[in-house]
Amino acid sequence: MSAPAALPSSLAHDPRRPAWARFVAEVGAFGWKEARSCAFAGFILAALALTRHVEVPGLPRYDLLLLLCVGFQLAMVLSGSETPTEVAAVCLFHALGLGLELWKVHHGSWSYPDEAWSKVGGVPLYSGFMYASVGSYVCQAWRRLELRFHGWPPTWLALLLCAGAYGNFFTNSRLPDARGPLFLLVALVFARSQVTFVPNGPRRRMPVLLSFALIGLFIWLAENMATLLEAWRYPHQASGWRPVHLQKITSWWLLVVVSIVVVAELRRRATGGQEVVTPCQPRPPVLRSSPHPPGSPTP
Repeated sequence: MSAPAALPSSLAHDPRRPAWARFVAEVGAFGWKEARSCAFAGFILAALALTRHVEVPGLPRYDLLLLLCVGFQLAMVLSGSETPTEVAAVCLFHALGLGLELWKVHHGSWSYPDEAWSKVGGVPLYSGFMYASVGSYVCQAWRRLELRFHGWPPTWLALLLCAGAYGNFFTNSRLPDARGPLFLLVALVFARSQVTFVPNGPRRRMPVLLSFALIGLFIWLAENMATLLEAWRYPHQASGWRPVHLQKITSWWLLVVVSIVVVAELRRRATGGQEVVTPCQPRPPVLRSSPHPPGSPTP
């Protein structure tokens, strides 16, 4: 008897099944892999909902959230759900996120009104895990969906664009917002870039720019859920919850660029460039998954 995990794959591959059934099986497998990749983000949303109704005497809510996030992160490491490379990426995102939080809260972009022992500069330390969860999603999706990037820009150009996008979050409070020129540069640099992935069947292809836009949109939707659960508060939400401004999607798009570039460069170094193919390297001629293990002869 085959393992249950192989069932969706057989449904997606079986040519005897109707096309619609193979499509449903593949979409279902893709959704399941995406849901598993969002485990950290889903846990944070669940913790936010829980701590709105459950209190621990003597322990402020933000401190309880910090302990829950640390516990979940340790559980992922000890269970092997995250590899050492992924842990390093998540820690880097935590540091980048905290730096951004300290700056933005100081300039009044948003606030954390509740008291806590673990607040530094008005920022509770649990907030860094919200950025870490984005990094965790990218890493987990990369592994589960077997992501491969083609037409990726040179390392120096990708990192320069990443630094510019991250730096704009700090400079736009005192200098003109460079979001427009940055979007134009992102469009030019990644215009020919493609990402291939395996839902559970043939390897599929998508423009990298489209993936940036879709991930940013879903993060914005999650942000609305988080502010509804009082994770933090924007100035326009001072008198009660209101939807996050649509303009915030553009901020998340830039953050997605930073996230994917950082993880891509880490993965490129770890795999010797096998998962991130720059223009100077040949593109793989075969887009479909092979049933043969790497290095084995094919018929």
